Amino acid sequence: MMNPNSKILSIKDFSITFDKGKFKALDSVSFEIEQGKTLGLVGESGSGKSLTSLAIMGLLPKNANIEQGELLFLEKNLLDYKEGDLRKMRGSQVSMIFQEPMTSLNPTITCGEQVAEIIQQHTNISSKELKKQVLELFEEVKLPRPEKIITSYPHEISGGQKQRVMIAMAIALKPKLLIADEPTTALDVTVQKDILKLLADLQKTYGMSILFITHDLGVVKDIADHIVVMHKGVIVEKGKAIDVLSNPQHSYTKGLLASKPPHDKRPERLQTVASFLDGNTGEFKLISTEERKTEHDKIYSQEPELEVKNLVTSFPLKKNFFGKVTEELKAVNKVSFNLYKGETLGLVGESGCGKTTLGRTILKLETASGGEIIYKGQNILDYSKKEMMAFRKKFQIIFQDPYSSLNPKLTVGATIMEVMTVHNILNNKQEREARTIELLLKVGLEEKHFSHYPHEFSGGQRQRIGIARALALEPEYIICDESVSALDVSVQAQVLNLLNDLKKEFQLTYIFISHDLSVVRYMSDRVIVMNKGEIEEIGEADQMYQNPKTEYTKTLINSIPGL
Repeated sequence: MMNPNSKILSIKDFSITFDKGKFKALDSVSFEIEQGKTLGLVGESGSGKSLTSLAIMGLLPKNANIEQGELLFLEKNLLDYKEGDLRKMRGSQVSMIFQEPMTSLNPTITCGEQVAEIIQQHTNISSKELKKQVLELFEEVKLPRPEKIITSYPHEISGGQKQRVMIAMAIALKPKLLIADEPTTALDVTVQKDILKLLADLQKTYGMSILFITHDLGVVKDIADHIVVMHKGVIVEKGKAIDVLSNPQHSYTKGLLASKPPHDKRPERLQTVASFLDGNTGEFKLISTEERKTEHDKIYSQEPELEVKNLVTSFPLKKNFFGKVTEELKAVNKVSFNLYKGETLGLVGESGCGKTTLGRTILKLETASGGEIIYKGQNILDYSKKEMMAFRKKFQIIFQDPYSSLNPKLTVGATIMEVMTVHNILNNKQEREARTIELLLKVGLEEKHFSHYPHEFSGGQRQRIGIARALALEPEYIICDESVSALDVSVQAQVLNLLNDLKKEFQLTYIFISHDLSVVRYMSDRVIVMNKGEIEEIGEADQMYQNPKTEYTKTLINSIPGL
């Protein structure tokens, strides 16, 4: 039996380069993980944290060059392992949960078979015993209806359930070290809280050590004993979690903590990591309760611009032999609210609550089954194709995934100019080119980016391109559909500041959709909480946050990481 304070993993002076030594991805990285403890490895995209985990698993890309260092697992150097030894180690000794469960699970194989396959590779047990073990694992990770999920395919279960299947696979052989690479990033706050509790419970049961990789310091606060902060391949700070979080020493760590929307105040702008690294750390002006009330009195003294009345959007689940729908899902069920000129209306709720469907129905990207959407006295559900074209110039959408919503075959310039051409904005190509460059500069990009393709940009830059494209039609209203959920916290802060700047400059009105209540609260004047297709609660953002009326809203708020 191991000494509880012994080191299960020691990384010493570890460096990796690419491009024949020209690019140093990891530079003299050193840290240790104690037996039965959790180490939080924190940093933004490109910091080297996922590369470190791949090195431990022996899964580095072929063009990676290990320049120096040791990876000591149970006092043996993993760099000396042959491929056969690494295969035996993966799963049985060291296991990994990946960030995106949908792409990590095989869509053509049932969930039960995928977990069984892991066990079969390392043991020789009967099929009856194998099925029993898989069922026990599914019960252990608290999957509902485990007998049903064993025979289900990944697309038939929710994101949180898929992540639980991934965890079952990872703990199937009771590994000594579990690497969790951003395991909760794509999940709702309530599901995220459940997954973190599950990992903590499993750690106690098996005495596992956990390497928890994330870009969110709020998340590691709830799970880590120690923290290592990485930036551009270098460790900038490490120590006990409580010390690093309560008294950060490095400007990068301070920036990561400060870039999250605060829970107890409302700054005019969010701090960014870049401002801390540049030494510009002065506090931004806070918006007082009186200033906010004055602004709201002005907004809500107007007549509403958009009125949603008893809106229903249904999807067929079953049809009979004659094609008649016998069972349907009401994704939006009798939803009513008003939207006022100049406000940001937040729309929050868990996955499947209907918030995205509601936004898409307003734009008629989904077909309403009933109700009305009244815009300036007219029901847009009755609009002709020509009237809808005019409406869509005024109402634009910024999508969640900044990569899949951009055509990879078109340059950024062509992408933005395309919408202007379709809607006959400006007179000729030269005018559209000039306007596109102006928009790129407006969202913080450069003139040279006009001729670049989407794959040449980071996630945050791609989201800026999506914003520029939405602005190209000079809209009055923009629906932001989870438009910052895929971004690092520091990039998220930059994009939220940009959206608020653009709102003031162009007198925009936003519907801001997100599952992150802290972000929605910071951005919004009022918030609608949705649950199972219906409105659970609606009210002023700060008041709802401080005094939620329903149990569901209380649960959402209590699930915010690090609160």
